[in-house]
Amino acid sequence: MSRRPAPSEHPAPGGAAVAGDRVLTVPNLISFVRLVGVPLFLYLFLVVKADVAAIVVLAVGGTSDWVDGWIARRLHQVSRLGELLDPLADRLYILATLLAFTAREVVPWQFTAALLARELLLLGSLGVLRRYGYGPPPVHYVGKTATFLLLAAFPILLLAAAAESVADVAGAIGWGLAWWGLVLYWVAGAMYVVQASRLVRAMRGRGAGAAA
Repeated sequence: MSRRPAPSEHPAPGGAAVAGDRVLTVPNLISFVRLVGVPLFLYLFLVVKADVAAIVVLAVGGTSDWVDGWIARRLHQVSRLGELLDPLADRLYILATLLAFTAREVVPWQFTAALLARELLLLGSLGVLRRYGYGPPPVHYVGKTATFLLLAAFPILLLAAAAESVADVAGAIGWGLAWWGLVLYWVAGAMYVVQASRLVRAMRGRGAGAAA
């Protein structure tokens, strides 16, 4: 069976950009820069303890997540590479930030464990899809919203930990965003699992019909 992307249960509206094979695009460049920002953040936060600079890197990484998608649609530069790089950068930012935050006790380990459990669930679903010849499912807007909330929460939580004068306000805002982001992250993960199970059942049904 040839490899193919999993069809979306929420097709794009008419006029939406169609992914192409271009590599050298502005959105892809932004995604590459975001990927470079992950080890830079870890170095600033864990090695040299430059919290202010780490806050800036997180803020830029979170903002550019929205910018690259907007530019891709605006300039008609949606590409297959970009569709892979963007969620990859999102996951690396989220996982690296949470692990680093846990190491320095900015967030409790239970929060990080809850997010890692969701990633393992999704990883298992992707493995099942791959066995049936499907690629990763399209990113759902619920997942994008969850990612946005988490990436917005991280620099605010770090600000709360680094600046005692604004700790109460920043902490309340940051944790509000973080918990909503985690809930939606799990909702999106459950939606992907349901979509994967439907695809598998459909494939098995077609296989049983062909055998009959």
